Parts: sequence; structure tokens; C-alpha cells
Amino acid sequence: MKTRWIKSFEIRISFYILISLLITAFAEFVVAALVYRISSELRYMGYRSSIMGPDGLNPGFRTMVLLAIGIAVFICCFYYLISDYMKYIRKLANGMKNIAQGDFETEIPVQSMDEFGQIAVYMNQMQETVREIMERERVAERTKNDLITNVAHDLRTPLTSIIGYIGWVKDQPSLDANIRQKYLEIAWRKALHLEQMTNELFGFVKLEHREMTLHMSRIDLRQLLEQLLDEEYPGFEKAGLRAEFICREDSVLLVGDGNLLARLFENLLNNAVKYGKDGKLIRLELELKNQMAVTRVINYGYVIPEAELSNVFRKFYRVEQSRSQDTGGTGLGLAIVEQIVQLHSGSITVKSDLQGTVFEVVLPVNLSAEEKTDE
Repeated sequence: MKTRWIKSFEIRISFYILISLLITAFAEFVVAALVYRISSELRYMGYRSSIMGPDGLNPGFRTMVLLAIGIAVFICCFYYLISDYMKYIRKLANGMKNIAQGDFETEIPVQSMDEFGQIAVYMNQMQETVREIMERERVAERTKNDLITNVAHDLRTPLTSIIGYIGWVKDQPSLDANIRQKYLEIAWRKALHLEQMTNELFGFVKLEHREMTLHMSRIDLRQLLEQLLDEEYPGFEKAGLRAEFICREDSVLLVGDGNLLARLFENLLNNAVKYGKDGKLIRLELELKNQMAVTRVINYGYVIPEAELSNVFRKFYRVEQSRSQDTGGTGLGLAIVEQIVQLHSGSITVKSDLQGTVFEVVLPVNLSAEEKTDE
């Protein structure tokens, strides 16, 4: 009997008892009528027995028959009604046993709305929570191992160079001053590169664990991008690249953390310089679309294979397998970009083909009515 609408175990048992009693009462009525008819027939036929009584059927015997049949009918009815429910309880017990043994994939069915149904709901929620926690722990463990491996690899190269150059200069007291200065400058550049990678690693850890405090203020994104292009101009010129900025808006105001947004687009521009040298052009586009600031950083150099596009924002991932000085680093630049975009409730996508590699950042223009009036 389907009783999923019953929301209490006590009410369910009481309901089953009531149904069983009604069926038993009906059965007793039928049996009593049948026994009375049999007794009348025996009396009419003149049947006599010391056990059944001298006048048809002994009243005590009839009572025993009715009692035995009533108990049997009640037990059978109640067992039939409770059997499906007991099977469900056994399912709950087996599900909890599987969870206790570490199986967090088996979902316990919710077949009722009473206390046992709530247990099933809570057990499913618990195993989902435990599965998520275990997955986060696995990801954290993989991240930690990747961090150790990549940091050891990426920091060892400049550190080895620094130690080598400084050690060689130290052991050559009679070295020519110009040569000494040359090697010291190389060691200095390596040290700066090492510092940059270290800062990038610490910055990423803070962003990933949401330990960085956001300093939100009203920002003109057009002005910010123009300033970044001016600052990056020497790098463009050194790489033989020309930068082009397209924006039809006089200003694009939004609320955000200026330092983090500057870091976001600086990373995208640096990435475009690293991989877009062959294209000779970097295009930066900004537009307002449906109360969203849409920024595109486009380069026309290396085409990212389609199979690798979904991995470019992954920690420590780089499209090219080599770790050359030109494109080397921690592999965290685009991962940091994604973290900053998420902190600003935005989105970032990438596409790459023969028409260029496009990183598109969409940020909400979340100005209040008062701030819009001040414009």
C-alpha cells in the first residue's frame, strides 16, 4: 500500500494497525456467520460430540476458532502492510553500511516522507558533502604536489644561474670590470625574475584561498587599459609588436579592485606579447554591452590547439611543453586572471584560430543609481 503521504512513523504504524483491525473485524464477522450456519446445520442433522458440544458447536470451541482466525488474519494483514516498509528500512541499513565502509557513490532512495525518509535525505546530503570534501582534499593534494614540483623546477633554473654567475665572479678577483659588470647584471635580471615568480606564487595562493581583501572603488576601465598600454609600450617595442586600442565609449565605469584588475589585464597583455610575436599586432577592444564591460585581448601569433583551449586556465598549465626563458614562468598567469575575474563576478573565455587568439573578459558594470547620477 502506497503511504508516502504519511509524514510520521507513529502515524504510519497506527494506520497499519487500524487497517489490520478493520480487515480482521470483517473476517471475524464472515467467519462467525459461517460458524453459526455450520452449527445450525449440525444441530439440524442431530450431530452430537463431546468435544464440539451436545447441541451443534460448543460456544467455547466457537470462541477459540474465532480467536485463532482473528489473530492469524491480523498478523497476515499487518505483515503484508509492513513488509514493503521493512524492505525500505533494510535498504536504509544497507546504504548506511556502504557509506560507513567508504562507498559514497550509492544514493539511498527516498520512498517516504516520514522520519526514515528524512534519514535517507540527510544521509544522501551527508555523503554528497563528504564526497565534495574528499574531492577538495584530493584537488588540494594534487595542487600541493604540482606546486612543489613546478616551483622546484621553475625556481631552480634562475637560482642556479644566480649562484653560478655570482660564484664565478667571486672566484675571479682579477676579472675585467666590464665583464664583471656584465655578469652581475645577468645575475640581477635572474634575481628579478625569481622575485617575480615568487610574488606570483604567493599572490595565486592568496587569491585561490580568498585570503586577499578586495578594495572596491569606482574605476574607469578605459583609462585603466590606456594606462596599461602606455606602461607596456617598451615591451611591445622590444618584441616588435604594435598595439591597437579600440573603444567607442568616452569612459567605461565599473566598481572593482583597481590593483587586481590592473594585474588581470597586465597578465593578459604579457601573455599576448609572449605568444603573439609572430603576428606583429596586439589589439585591445573595449565595449559596453547590456550593462557589461566586455574587453578582448587579441593576438595573431601562436594558434592554441582546440584540444588545449579548455586547459589554458588550469594551474601550472602551458600550451607549449618547453620551459624556455622567453615563455617560461610559473604557469599561473592565466589561472590568476581567472581567479580575479571570478572575484569580480565576471567571466572569461578564449578562442583561437587563424583569425587570432581572443581572450574575452566580461565584467558587470555594477554601479548604484547614485553613482550613475554622479557621472
